[in-house]
Amino acid sequence: MSEVVLVNVAGCDHPGITASLTGIMGRYGLNVLDIGQAVIHNNLSWGMLVEVPPEASGSAVFKELMFEAHRLGLVMQLTPVSESDYNKWVAEQGQSRHVITVLGKQIRAEHICRVTELITVNHLNIDRINRLSGRAMLSTPEHRRRSAIDFHVRGEVPELSVMHATFLQLSQRLDIDIAIQQDDVFRRNRRLVCFDMDSTLIQNEVIDELARVAGVGDEVSKITARAMAGEIDFKESFTKRLGLLKGLEEEKLLQVADSLTVTDGAERLIRTLKHFRFKVAIISGGFSWFAERLKDRLGVDYVYANELEIENGCLTGRVVGDIVDEYRKAELLSAIAEREDIRLEQVIAVGDGANDLRMLSIAGLGIAFRAKQVVRERAHFALGASSLDSILYLIGMSERDFSAIAEGAVNKLE
Repeated sequence: MSEVVLVNVAGCDHPGITASLTGIMGRYGLNVLDIGQAVIHNNLSWGMLVEVPPEASGSAVFKELMFEAHRLGLVMQLTPVSESDYNKWVAEQGQSRHVITVLGKQIRAEHICRVTELITVNHLNIDRINRLSGRAMLSTPEHRRRSAIDFHVRGEVPELSVMHATFLQLSQRLDIDIAIQQDDVFRRNRRLVCFDMDSTLIQNEVIDELARVAGVGDEVSKITARAMAGEIDFKESFTKRLGLLKGLEEEKLLQVADSLTVTDGAERLIRTLKHFRFKVAIISGGFSWFAERLKDRLGVDYVYANELEIENGCLTGRVVGDIVDEYRKAELLSAIAEREDIRLEQVIAVGDGANDLRMLSIAGLGIAFRAKQVVRERAHFALGASSLDSILYLIGMSERDFSAIAEGAVNKLE
């Protein structure tokens, strides 16, 4: 009868270790049932679960392995695995898998402790931990650092929304971002990203900036705040705010455009997405006059926003056509996905206001970016402590996947 043995080695990493050890195993006809390896600061932790066939001499092969490990400067541990333990391990492969991503400028031991405590309380097992972010020099200031770690966990999550709420509370307390996603084929195969514009791709609310130039800033800002918090209907609030802009000269639009600031990480994010052939859309309750400029600068594929009505060189206080509200945003996202033959599970939607919630809810991954509390609580994931390009980590990319893509410079619309 064959036996199953777990072989673990640890020590200083150098080329040729796996080849040397498996060369011995190969001569004795061992079967590999599982294998894993991690290297941290040139220190190796290597494991292999092997099946020793009945005709092979277990003592002989393990004696050779121990001698070879000693020659290589490694410590080896051999652990017999019973048939019942092995069968139990095999049966667990059908369990649900999730990925928990922790993002922040600097991830401390306390952050890991609190996250893993929640993992334990929810009866999940950690299969592996991956660092996605690049290494930082000790001299790098904290404001220039960023860290991202994936925990791949196994086990049943009865209520994903409840666990999301728990992670949201923890992230707000510790000033980090924590996301949990089901580790399925769609997570690894996103193809379309749809962004809100105001306070998402850009740091400004355009209608507030127009109101400031028109001299009605305070009145419009109060209505905007209530609308984004979900206190009043977006379409009603939009009509009231836009009506206050009646008579504003068209030439003032360029003045406002020059004052807009692109959100940190937006250019790098979209440049990377386009490099990997993602489709990118702006679906905004703002204005197409400004969104089209952003499209040209960032290389966005689709733009849908409200078209300002202009007569005799001035705003009329109305828009051309239907208002792009929360219902229209969701419709447009679905239409783009259908046109590109992309499933909704493969779509990411990013926004900050209550009028983004329907769009966020139908996307495979809905991200509330630096959003109002009501949006943070209802979206799949809230990103608040990290820059916009941290979304790349949420789709499983690591720093080495996108660090070679040329960085853009400017932060102001040109």
